[in-house]
Amino acid sequence: MLKILALSLAVSFSGAAFAKADCTAHPKSEWMKESDAKAQLESQGYKIRKFKVDGNCYEIYGHDKDGKKVEIYYDTKTLAVVKSEVE
Repeated sequence: MLKILALSLAVSFSGAAFAKADCTAHPKSEWMKESDAKAQLESQGYKIRKFKVDGNCYEIYGHDKDGKKVEIYYDTKTLAVVKSEVE
């Protein structure tokens, strides 16, 4: 019984750590073009390893200008940061 309780607690806490960003849903016609978004982020010093659409967000994996590993979710219309993780 104790093992089941410990396992269920571990699963519930790990799910919170991997929660997705909650981006505003904009009509696709209002989204910033992916190429423009990438160019803007690269001009800020990001080295983008992977750029993708995740639900209503743009998401990047890569490194910032200081070389730190990043995972960042952006609003698809404004490119405002919605959620970021920096290592």
